[in-house]
Amino acid sequence: MIQANIAVDFSAVEGEREDVSLNNVVFEMVTSTTSVVAAEPTLFRYFENEGVVWGDYTGDTVIEGRFSGIREGDTLHMSYNHRSKNGNLVHGNDTTIISRQADGLLRLTEFYVGANGEPQLSVCREVAAN
Repeated sequence: MIQANIAVDFSAVEGEREDVSLNNVVFEMVTSTTSVVAAEPTLFRYFENEGVVWGDYTGDTVIEGRFSGIREGDTLHMSYNHRSKNGNLVHGNDTTIISRQADGLLRLTEFYVGANGEPQLSVCREVAAN
């Protein structure tokens, strides 16, 4: 498991926590304490095989990003790296809780430490299949 001292506030998790594969699931960012969510939010493509999770993301302030980690039940432990539109390279670790909303779509509540050393929170919502 990726070890990082990341505080998880379970009261921020909405919906029922769920142990589910994220293979071929796409999410879009809904809110983040470290980014303004634009009209074209960051999109995240997830892949998973036997608990190993990886993917990519782009949009909003991100030119290109990659993440990888593991899923243990309803919890992800991941590392991420991306290049921001302002040219900065960003990297870190996060702990993410998977939950299912009343409408049936998945929600990811991500806890991480920002560049300022303070706890941060991002929420992503599953993009419904057409």
